[in-house]
Amino acid sequence: MEFSAKQIASYIQGEIVGDENATVHTFAKIEEGVKGAISFLSNPKYTHYIYDTESTIVLVNKDFEPEKPISATLIKVDNAYDSLAKLLMLYEASKPKKTGISTLASIAETAQIGENVYIAPYAVIGDRAVIADDVAIYPNTYIGDSVKIGKNTIVYANVSVYHDCMIGAGCVVHSGAVIGADGFGFAPTAEGYEKIPQIGTVIIEDNVEVGANTCIDRATMGATIIRKGVKLDNLIQIAHNDEVGSHTVIAAQAGVAGSTKIGQWCMIGGQVGLAGHAKIGDKVGIAAQAGVPGSVKAGSQIMGSPAFDARQYFKSAALYKKLPDIYTELNALRREFNELKSKLK
Repeated sequence: MEFSAKQIASYIQGEIVGDENATVHTFAKIEEGVKGAISFLSNPKYTHYIYDTESTIVLVNKDFEPEKPISATLIKVDNAYDSLAKLLMLYEASKPKKTGISTLASIAETAQIGENVYIAPYAVIGDRAVIADDVAIYPNTYIGDSVKIGKNTIVYANVSVYHDCMIGAGCVVHSGAVIGADGFGFAPTAEGYEKIPQIGTVIIEDNVEVGANTCIDRATMGATIIRKGVKLDNLIQIAHNDEVGSHTVIAAQAGVAGSTKIGQWCMIGGQVGLAGHAKIGDKVGIAAQAGVPGSVKAGSQIMGSPAFDARQYFKSAALYKKLPDIYTELNALRREFNELKSKLK
């Protein structure tokens, strides 16, 4: 499917500089541009590519002013990255959706299946499961007993959703994710560790994305809750009875220990570790590899392990590099001091 610069500019409310009839049929990074592709320029570090790119159309911010001629047609917008995201969503929505239920799928007689649903070969749907309209379930996925999945949700291959869990509308669950496995609950005894039954559930609200091989454990009692709009990257561990506030994003390999509550609109970097029973306020930023031993006030920006205020961390890091010189100077001052003491005596 082809789109002209004029059509694209109309959709994203951009200003054309060049040929309004130029057409594209694919996307490409600006440094890998080809004819018939649309690219974007947002990061100034990539500006030099725009003069040589073979992409037919390039989205740029309105304040961009070229220093030499450009062969590509430009579309100037308020935010090139946001405009690209809109176009990618439009492109994705235009793809034909899979529908139909494979005869190789195993579906319990008591399951309720909505309209326009796609259930792939070797998917398993348990007793009393409720699958809403326009849901897609890919091969080898297990949907346990009494699971509820909302409209327009996609569950990719090899996902396991344990019994009684709930997934909202418009969600995406990527391959290998496990939702509703037992929380890590064991009681020490004289003979070893005795398992504490995990009788709770997992509730995932609308428009949540769960990355590949991410695990969200069921609650000991009550529910582990992922609020609306949350985006979880790959290989994340969300433990029992956690709550992740709406629109929070968590990058890969982060781990959240049990009964921790994370606020809204937080940004948590990769490989962050959060201790259990902590409360993380709204709009908190936590840098990659931070170790967070306790609660964090709303609006804080922290880093390090143990994590503390980011500005103080940078000051400390600057001093840390100077420690060898400071140590040498301190020893020299100590020697001078001792010599003065001896003379005074």
